[in-house]
Amino acid sequence: MAELRFTKDHEWVRLEGDVATIGITDHAQNALGDVVFVDLPEAGREVAEGEACAVVESVKAASDVYAPVAGRVVESNAGVAENPALINSDPTGDGWFFKLTAVDEAAIAALMDEAAYAAFLETLA
Repeated sequence: MAELRFTKDHEWVRLEGDVATIGITDHAQNALGDVVFVDLPEAGREVAEGEACAVVESVKAASDVYAPVAGRVVESNAGVAENPALINSDPTGDGWFFKLTAVDEAAIAALMDEAAYAAFLETLA
């Protein structure tokens, strides 16, 4: 499985071939609590890096999900739309949000790796 890269907004991205899969981190889903609803972007939508393009709602709050890189949405995860609890149970697996194509690999490489993200989380404690 391809390496995950992370943003300071607690999104993750995994590049496999020319498709980038995006979701929220385990830290983010823990902070949110039980996820009850997700609003995902439509296929075909062009998103800019840092653009709010999805919403996740929990029993505690609603939060925007930002595109960690620019690209075109090719798929949204119907599974999390039907069963938002997947985001809590498997945030970096079946709980993914959407997939992008036409992404800049250098932009993904510029994101934090797992060790850097773990160090970043330590600064939040």
